[in-house]
This record gives sequence, C-alpha cells and structure tokens, in this order.
Amino acid sequence: STGDSYDNALAETINGLYKTEVIYKRGPWKTRESLELATLQWVHWFNHDRLLESIGHIPPAEAEANYWRQVANTVQANACTSTN
Repeated sequence: STGDSYDNALAETINGLYKTEVIYKRGPWKTRESLELATLQWVHWFNHDRLLESIGHIPPAEAEANYWRQVANTVQANACTSTN
C-alpha cells in the first residue's frame, strides 16, 4: 500500500525511529497540523542536527555538502588538467 516500507530495512528503521521519537513519545496529537509540524521538525533535526559517529560526528546534511563540494573540486581540477 502507499507509504509502506515493506522489504526495505533502512526505511523500516527510520519509520521505527520516527514512531518512537515523535508519534508515541510526544503524542497524542490533537490536530493533523500539529503532527505535521512535529514531523517537519523531526526530519530537520534528523538531517541537520543529529551527529553521526560513523561520519566524524557531523550531521548528515553537512556530510552530503562536503561530498558534493569534493566532487565539484575534483571535476574542476580534472577540467583544468585536461585543458593544459
């Protein structure tokens, strides 16, 4: 069905964290809007504030920005060396 994460271990893990940390811990929810706002806040925290040991104690969004900056620098360096 729509929105289910069957046969996807990573999605099931994230859904479990979300339910534990937002739905059950902070509920019950009086309005749909309050649940949606809490969801947006949790997703922002999950991507921008949560520190991951496996990537050097930085947030996932910072790790992604670092990756794309490195890719851009590599492409630029390769372009400079191929024109010389």
